[in-house]
Amino acid sequence: MSSLSDEFPQIEGLRYLNHAAVAPWPRRASEAVMAFAQQNMTLGARDYPQWLAVETRLRERLRRLLNAPTTADIALVKNTSEALSFVAFGLDWKPGDQVIISDEEFPSNRVVWEALQPQGVEVIQVSLKGDDPEASLLQACGPKVRLMAISAVQYASGLRLDLPRLGEGCEQRGVLLCIDAIQHLGALSFDVQQYRCAFAMADGHKWLLGPEGLGVFYCRSDLRARLKLHEYGWHMLEHAGDYDRSEWQPARSARRFECGSPNLLGAMALDASLSLLEDVGMSEVSRALAERIAHLQRELAAMPGVELLSPTAPLRQAGILTFRADGWENAALFQALKTEQIVCALRGGGIRLSPHFYTRPAVVEQTLAVIRDVLAK
Repeated sequence: MSSLSDEFPQIEGLRYLNHAAVAPWPRRASEAVMAFAQQNMTLGARDYPQWLAVETRLRERLRRLLNAPTTADIALVKNTSEALSFVAFGLDWKPGDQVIISDEEFPSNRVVWEALQPQGVEVIQVSLKGDDPEASLLQACGPKVRLMAISAVQYASGLRLDLPRLGEGCEQRGVLLCIDAIQHLGALSFDVQQYRCAFAMADGHKWLLGPEGLGVFYCRSDLRARLKLHEYGWHMLEHAGDYDRSEWQPARSARRFECGSPNLLGAMALDASLSLLEDVGMSEVSRALAERIAHLQRELAAMPGVELLSPTAPLRQAGILTFRADGWENAALFQALKTEQIVCALRGGGIRLSPHFYTRPAVVEQTLAVIRDVLAK
């Protein structure tokens, strides 16, 4: 494996702590895309079967990453929102049915459920404040609740939820668990079987270090046929490629959610990016990321006037640390940090920092030094 500094040759002075938004690609992803472009330019689709082999390998990498039972449970989708829509508009709702979400969800995991209002579905938002957010979510699961849609890690606060506990609680109550894993997958180990979830989805462009426009949708095998399809095409058929066949049926696998031609350009990049995570190992990825978050937390908490808005307990953390500073408007502080080439985000009433496992300790120290200097002005 090449060194991490070689995989991420970022320009001198750049402090990139924005992986919870859009992550940089590793070198191997860039090279994979350049090679793919060269093939397209010089050979066209002569070697299309080889491209499909890369896509097949990507499905297997994603299966391992989610610990799905089989690649038949894995669909390649455009993004998290599309996968959420497959669930929301695939289930057979009845007037009076209820969906549980939190009051901290990213719009993708709120709007899609609110869009079910014309069908008589009620969305219940549960506060995650307090010492036991899982208890609050499960207590809200009354007899009319059919599904809990929750982010594994909240995008603004960085709050990490106890997914095994939620999965067990939902199963006991007969509630389907749908996990938006976009702020978890690639930062921490993930296990759809341990979480007993019905559905899980994530984009490739954050912690997975891949491109925008390609994500993953896990659908439990016993639920695939229950989701009504709203997109049809040649690729989602059981006998895709048999163009002369007049009779057809949707694929039995999760490919039924992939209506048309695959995003092979995205597959080249994401497959390469995931190969890096596999080379490093998710246990090491999680360990290194936790080390960087702990250091940022410790140093920021020691700065006068700084308030941490993210959880401080290690089991409640992932890769997000949000803070604010007395005497500063968040927008002004964000611009001041941006001027110093600190790439971060305005989220959750503060400044959101999100390093990754490969972020050099020197970059973390430089970021902290800049924050100290800016706040001292």
